[in-house]
Amino acid sequence: MSLFTGNLRATTIGSLPLTDAQEATDLVFNYTPLLPSWVQLPKHPGEGMLEQYNEGLPGIQDAGGRIYLDTGDPGFEQAQLEFYEQYLGAVEGHADESLERFAISRNRARGFFSFVERLSSSKPETLETVKGQITGPFTLATGLKDREGKYAYYNPQLRDMIVKLLCLKAQWQIKKLQRLNVSVLMFMDEPSLVGFGSSAYLGVQEEDIKKDLNEIAGIIHAENAWAGVHCCENTDWSLLLKSDIDVLNFDAYGFFDRLFLYKDDLVNFMNRGGTLAWGIVPTHAEEVITAATAEALIRLWKQHVEKLAAAGIALEKIARQSLVTPSCGAGSLSGTAALRVLELLSTVSHALRKEFGFV
Repeated sequence: MSLFTGNLRATTIGSLPLTDAQEATDLVFNYTPLLPSWVQLPKHPGEGMLEQYNEGLPGIQDAGGRIYLDTGDPGFEQAQLEFYEQYLGAVEGHADESLERFAISRNRARGFFSFVERLSSSKPETLETVKGQITGPFTLATGLKDREGKYAYYNPQLRDMIVKLLCLKAQWQIKKLQRLNVSVLMFMDEPSLVGFGSSAYLGVQEEDIKKDLNEIAGIIHAENAWAGVHCCENTDWSLLLKSDIDVLNFDAYGFFDRLFLYKDDLVNFMNRGGTLAWGIVPTHAEEVITAATAEALIRLWKQHVEKLAAAGIALEKIARQSLVTPSCGAGSLSGTAALRVLELLSTVSHALRKEFGFV
């Protein structure tokens, strides 16, 4: 497939602090019409990062809000066997009936179904690409625990099933969206990678994280879609820059200097065609959002770009291989602050696109 081209288009990370899926969908089509993303609505029970993608996982239990994996359940082994059979049917046998077993329910992703309905009824003729998302494998496997309270990540059996489940969730989304005559950029959201290397995740190896990400990226690429990763704040950026992803989304408002510490890996990533999704619009705190202006954010972005250009990447290439995003999801903000983020996002993207000749 072709390389992904950003051209400074705006897109969102995913979440908004709303309950009405149609209202949320209207907002993303209004403010990010060139690369809209379906909206996660975490104010609804079941739309949190752990719950949204755990349907179909063998052993998953919800005991009064406590979600865990029970490998001691009498039906676990049979459920595991059936899981792998269905996985092979979907991935290798291309059986739609196997893939549908891992569909995301409407009450887990109201925004996805509203998004699909909008595209089905009134897709803009100029719209070529849309964005989907799943919780990343590290974040989901360190968010889910077994019955004894241990991270599922440290159980190779559970970790492998989680990775394969996310492959299926991504594949299911891609197929649904591609039927509407659009290309798909599929993000893996990995906020928990901020803790990689800390005492919270002792024994976690870089190669294992990269292997899991690449397994999902491989499924995404096999469906002729592009793979991206979002990580807020800071992490070991070399891990992501050396992975098989096409797009890296980072908090450019507060953490570009941390990313630039990996200058050589960053240059190599862009030289192989990788795109940077600059999270230049802050979502950190409402007072920061209120004080921000499009002009100041554009100046900040240009300061960062000057450093990258000095490292040997042509300015035009940076612009072509860039997206503009919020620094993180907006689901925890007030409605007023979230709308301000969207307004800033749209204004910054449009101004930069005009300056670099993409409008």
